[in-house]
Amino acid sequence: MQDMSITVVYDNNPYKQGLETGWGFSAFLTGPEKSILFDSGRDSSLLNNMEKLAIDPDSIGIVVLSHIHPDHTGGLSSLLEKNPNVTVYLPESFPTKFKDSVQARGSKIVEVEQPLKICENVYSTGQLGKWIREQSLIIQTDKGLIVVTGCAHPGIVNIVNPVRSSRQRGTGAECLTSNGVNIAKDLVKDDFLLVMGGFHLEWATKGKIEKIISAFKQWHVRYVGPCHCTGDKARALFEKHFGSNYINIGAGKVITMADL
Repeated sequence: MQDMSITVVYDNNPYKQGLETGWGFSAFLTGPEKSILFDSGRDSSLLNNMEKLAIDPDSIGIVVLSHIHPDHTGGLSSLLEKNPNVTVYLPESFPTKFKDSVQARGSKIVEVEQPLKICENVYSTGQLGKWIREQSLIIQTDKGLIVVTGCAHPGIVNIVNPVRSSRQRGTGAECLTSNGVNIAKDLVKDDFLLVMGGFHLEWATKGKIEKIISAFKQWHVRYVGPCHCTGDKARALFEKHFGSNYINIGAGKVITMADL
């Protein structure tokens, strides 16, 4: 995908003047066969920002929800009022009441447990973690892999490392196997082009953050774009170590393949 772009629709970090910010995250992806909204922010501010960014709700074909927390799912109801004709990919662990409410609006749901292919070049890691089950996106591009996280409650290292390990182990990769079929064989790029989203490091120590940065460097992560729950201290450390390959992300930031 050479024409892919990622627009941060909602984040607690400001970027583009005039957009609403608040605790939460949402990103809009174009370039895949269907446009994807990853997470939906915390409330109807999502739609306000979409309007200011000239994103038509009807252009969205797929919604992927990372985890159940309201700062990532709260804007879904308002979106479905505008466009119920979407397929919502959500972790299997979501409450039945939530799933029923989505289907009651006429939307289709796909319950994600194991890693799966969402559409061409776009994959889910499957739901990871024990206490808070969460899925992240893996996007295959001509330049490498992009990983987009919501909050990284399972640990950002525990999200990125299975993707890396599965590519190295080939068909022996249990962590990226769905229904007995290994999907990691399609992820043929050697390096991670970009890891972005919430890294859940708001209260992490400097030592822990630097260990994560060291792991990213070891795994040849080229660009990083930490936002949302990453915290100012961690963002500053990532910027220090990645320099010009650090991407400052906030509401309204647009990342294209030309930027990477």
